[in-house]
Amino acid sequence: MLECLPQVPEDSILGLAAACRADPNPRKVDLTVGIYMNEEGLCPVFDAIRLAQDALVQEERTKAYMPPAGDPGFNSGMQQLVLGLGSPALLDGRVSSIQTPGGCGALRVGAEIINAAAPGARVWVSDPTWPVHIPLLGSVGLQFATYRYYDPASHGVNFDALVEDLKGARHGDVVLLHGCCHNPCGADLSLEQWAQIADMADHQGFLPFIDIAYQGLGDGLDADAAGLRLLVERLPEVLIAASCSKNMGLYRERTGATLFVSANPASAAALRTQAQVAARRIYSMPPAHGALLAARVLQDEALNANWRNELEAMCWRINGLRTSLVSKLEQCTGRDFGFIEREKGMFSFLGLSADQALALREQYSVYMLDSSRINVAGINGANIDYLAESVGKVLQAG
Repeated sequence: MLECLPQVPEDSILGLAAACRADPNPRKVDLTVGIYMNEEGLCPVFDAIRLAQDALVQEERTKAYMPPAGDPGFNSGMQQLVLGLGSPALLDGRVSSIQTPGGCGALRVGAEIINAAAPGARVWVSDPTWPVHIPLLGSVGLQFATYRYYDPASHGVNFDALVEDLKGARHGDVVLLHGCCHNPCGADLSLEQWAQIADMADHQGFLPFIDIAYQGLGDGLDADAAGLRLLVERLPEVLIAASCSKNMGLYRERTGATLFVSANPASAAALRTQAQVAARRIYSMPPAHGALLAARVLQDEALNANWRNELEAMCWRINGLRTSLVSKLEQCTGRDFGFIEREKGMFSFLGLSADQALALREQYSVYMLDSSRINVAGINGANIDYLAESVGKVLQAG
């Protein structure tokens, strides 16, 4: 039976990363997979996470299953982190959540809830969006429409086009929004634009579903969640998928949460039971290790302060890399790359063609997606000059 299944193409991003690893060029530059890398080119372990892990190993006495909704301390901590301590929705008991296997699990649980409430509902996704959004949400039978988001000419948000497209979203539709540090373009909505989307959601009746995977890597933990929090304050219902992969470095621990903001406490409680049933169908019980570490970091005052300082340093480094890259590219090309400095988070489109991206790979071992999307956090002091010079040579060659 199984022998009839054909081989499928490798994931485009993971395939490029594999090609880079196999490249013998000692000067190769990997700007493909969205993982934070330090100056040594390593994905680091936070000191706060290491300390939490040391304590957990000493104190843990069981490997029994986690509760179906996950660790209570983790859920509480994530609600406060994402929504803020003074959130009216939290204070009114209108929020529930479930621990999930990473942000992907959070998105999938959210999709299950949407499909349970409105089978085959239409989800509006930005153009462009993270490539895995549609497979994750579509796997439960949801339908899709796109709204224009990125303007290649200005390298910013095409908000007029976004508004025009989302006028077609109606009651019962879902609009997927990137909470901050848009993946893949790095162009974020302003708070005023978030407010206009809130007005549209209130008037038209669509449900915002916010994917916030990079909180803390743009302008800081609170600033990065400001738009999301505005929607939660203004609207009766919001779905949120949150991840600890980036801002706590828990990539391989698969630690995330789906948050449900409801019109009243009874609805919030009902959604949590629905999510638990959905999770039971998908993965049965949530993984423990990452959530237990994150809970300690979120709840322990000293660990939390340590983590926030580390995260702030990461944020400053990424923003500093953006500034340096602009300077280096403009020196090597004579072109304006100032848009890179205006973007947020780890990603940016350089504005190169697919042929130019291919030339960078083949001639200089500089690996980026064909769209010229780069992971800014893959840049460091050892490769930034070579990267800028290589881009300059490719542009000069036409």
